[in-house]
Amino acid sequence: MSLTLERGRARQSTAPPGSAESRPPVEGGRRPGRARWVWAWTYTGMFSVVIALAVLTGYLAIGVASGDVDWLALIGDRTWSPTNGAFGALAMIYGSAVVAVLALVLAVPVGWSAAIALSEYLPPRLAKPLRLSVELLAAVPSIVYGLIGIMMIRPFVAALGDVPGGDSLLAAGIVLAVMIMPTIVAVSVDALAAVPARYREAAYALGLTRREVVRSAVLPQARSGLRAGVLLGLARALGEAIAVFLVVGRADGRLPQSPGDFFSSLVHPGQTLTTKLAGPEPTLVGTSGPHFAALCALGIILLALVAAATAWGTRRAGAGAGAGGGVKRGHRPSVWLRTERDRLATAFRLGALLLPATLLVGMLTILVTRGSSALHPAFWFSSSTGAAGGGVRDQILGTLLLLATTALIALPLGYGAGVLIGAHASPKTARVLETLTVAVGGTPTILLGLAGYVLFSTAMGWGRSWLAGAIVLVPVVVPVIALTTAGRIRSMPGELTEAALALGLSRTQYIRSVVIPYTWPATLTGLLLGLARAAGETAPLIFTATVFFGAPALPSGIVDAPVQALPTHIFTLSQDSGAPEAITQAWGSALVLVLITAVLLSLAVALRNRFEGARRWTT
Repeated sequence: MSLTLERGRARQSTAPPGSAESRPPVEGGRRPGRARWVWAWTYTGMFSVVIALAVLTGYLAIGVASGDVDWLALIGDRTWSPTNGAFGALAMIYGSAVVAVLALVLAVPVGWSAAIALSEYLPPRLAKPLRLSVELLAAVPSIVYGLIGIMMIRPFVAALGDVPGGDSLLAAGIVLAVMIMPTIVAVSVDALAAVPARYREAAYALGLTRREVVRSAVLPQARSGLRAGVLLGLARALGEAIAVFLVVGRADGRLPQSPGDFFSSLVHPGQTLTTKLAGPEPTLVGTSGPHFAALCALGIILLALVAAATAWGTRRAGAGAGAGGGVKRGHRPSVWLRTERDRLATAFRLGALLLPATLLVGMLTILVTRGSSALHPAFWFSSSTGAAGGGVRDQILGTLLLLATTALIALPLGYGAGVLIGAHASPKTARVLETLTVAVGGTPTILLGLAGYVLFSTAMGWGRSWLAGAIVLVPVVVPVIALTTAGRIRSMPGELTEAALALGLSRTQYIRSVVIPYTWPATLTGLLLGLARAAGETAPLIFTATVFFGAPALPSGIVDAPVQALPTHIFTLSQDSGAPEAITQAWGSALVLVLITAVLLSLAVALRNRFEGARRWTT
């Protein structure tokens, strides 16, 4: 009887989850300490994102202040010549924009189509292994994508454009498209899986075909999660340095002279903001002066581009988000035409799903062929000797230590930030916080490494430290967790929130019993994607945490306690292109890194599938 009265007094709401009307009431006097803990946790997660962005922008601002920067010339001039005092970044801005747009144009249609095929067309017994094959592409580190780009993409572009070498903006765009496609697929599948089955059932009851059901009933409900996948892909495209560095050509000052020269410029070398910052100049110019100030100004421009693209994407998506909530019905063509369109859509989406699987098989074939040394157990369990001998035992232990520490720090922070964006913040505040989060995720990791070097290695006196390297990798992982979690919360069915309101759940109980069980699979996906990217990061670790040789397998402290890691080991070996032993060792190390990440990813995917299969939305 008391439960009935309680339900009768409860406030009912049909507002979407995350809005002010749909939030559960505050504790109401019960266990206020737990309520304060929940608020502190969510705000701490977002505070970590703001702190990371503040430290980075502070570092860049101090660098800009160390010399005179002519912003008009920097943005409007194409000439970059430090010896002549000319610092124009227009060609780099153009290169960054073209490469990112090319990557999105190639990756988004394929990624969305593959995600729809996995979620809406295939039975679970086929969808799960195929989804795992797509997610395994995220386990391939950036340096391996760059090496494969050198082997395969550059010759393709050279033959296509009849230009020597193949270093070009087009090659960089293709490499980036392959890199960001797993992120788009994984996040989009989570968004589509969160759409309640009743929308599909209602659409089929109206006589709609499968294509019309997806377009009219499923995609409008999953729009927020689909957008999050594209934003994460855009952040990755704008912030990637190592893979682009190896295939773009790094030619300063190249701009098309006319609209007709645009397509010609795609197959010729270019320069981007990230490749300029990842080149030798930031380590050679010191920490002051006009040259260093201009490089820091490039970092500010890159952050501004990421923030502007994110703000535009959230504004455009939000403008149409409220236009209709259920199944959309419109004019339907003849039965024959509808059937043919349905068949074409099915063929295209299933074909798009085959592309990532084919890419994975091709990459694994190249890795196994070139890195056959990693197939011997001795390569895994012996220490490296000399410049390119022995095994990679110490590098494996160092990599696992960095990843485990990063995961322990990033998971609570990223989840708290995601809950704040998706459940607590108002729509306007959520868009601002989302923009800040993606700006951090799109930050070139070379800037994170330089900022970490100044803060931890120099100011705090840590020197080379494994903990400094893990902390520097945290901003890489937190945005992925936060955005995937927020997208999952926004797609939560309204009846779950209404049931929580009707039962009088407090905010703490609502998050523990409803939000966490519902969002945990997506959060785990975000953590895996973030760690997969962090596992292949090279630039931050070079400045803060790793050495090529001489470090113990596991550190005994924090200060002056470097480690050896697989990404920096591969990068150092790949620079010695004249030594076949070094290249063989690099490919073997790359195969080890991919296999380790793939095993961890497979185990976590199995756990995620168990959560999803049990349908444990409430506890």
